[in-house]
Amino acid sequence: MPMQDDVIPIYLFLGFLESGKTKFIQETLEDKRFNKGEKTLLLICEEGLEEYDISRMPKKNIITHVIDDKSEFTMENFTKILKDSGAERIVLEYNGMWLMDDLFKAMPDDTTIAQIMYFVDASTFANYNANMRSLVVDKLNSAEMVIFNRFEEKYDPQEFHKIVRGVSRKAEIVYEYTDGRVAYDDIEDPLPFDVEADEITIEDKDFALWYRDIMDEPMKYDGKVMTFKVLTAKNNKFPVNTFAVGRHIMTCCVEDIQYCWLVAQYESDNAPVNKDWITVTGKISVQKHKLYRGKGPVLYVQSFEKTTAPEQPVATFY
Repeated sequence: MPMQDDVIPIYLFLGFLESGKTKFIQETLEDKRFNKGEKTLLLICEEGLEEYDISRMPKKNIITHVIDDKSEFTMENFTKILKDSGAERIVLEYNGMWLMDDLFKAMPDDTTIAQIMYFVDASTFANYNANMRSLVVDKLNSAEMVIFNRFEEKYDPQEFHKIVRGVSRKAEIVYEYTDGRVAYDDIEDPLPFDVEADEITIEDKDFALWYRDIMDEPMKYDGKVMTFKVLTAKNNKFPVNTFAVGRHIMTCCVEDIQYCWLVAQYESDNAPVNKDWITVTGKISVQKHKLYRGKGPVLYVQSFEKTTAPEQPVATFY
């Protein structure tokens, strides 16, 4: 990912304690292709059994700093650590028990995320997913790559794939077997509707999948005519003839339910009122919009009719 000269990249490594983060970071910093001498801040937010060995790295221009108390993980402290280090980039081993939102709030203004890798011990993943589902989902939502290490022949990749894809369709999935083999997930995961069609109807049960897909890859839907059932939202701060259409979506548990929406434009005085369930048809245009603070999918409404709530008002990925 190309970086602006004045922005400091953060290479972010996620995972629970003893998930393999430290080993991978050590190997990465030993690699001459990655470690060419750039002054690097190695920021460690949890310490496991393995320790870093700077002496094995081809370039020693690495400053380590440990933050193991969540109360100290603030923008003020992070900024001071970065400034004192004089680093050109950051390698961050994040605490698996801390939320991603805490990280994003603590990032110094002149930094940006360059890469996010999530390390998972395949032998303990089912247990973590069952008992700490919200923390697992929190990391999967952001990860660009999920690495299942300590993977054994007896494990079914389909089960791991299903859990990841229930949260993220964009993350690359890698299986590192105990015998040293590395396999990249190539399980096909087709959407339950024809994304190639000019006109697409989204069933109630598929709304969450579709919403995530259009937000991940909006250009895929540019110019498409869409029909789906939604709950409207309006307030006085919205521009004229603008309202929101969406559904409440639950990713993993009741606590994370939130209203997920996209902008709708309707050039008529007969627009839906706030909190109306409607079946709406309109054309998607990916463009800049005030409510997105940038580009996003805007639904230009062609028609709508009032309806009743779906049998399952809260949309899910299952």
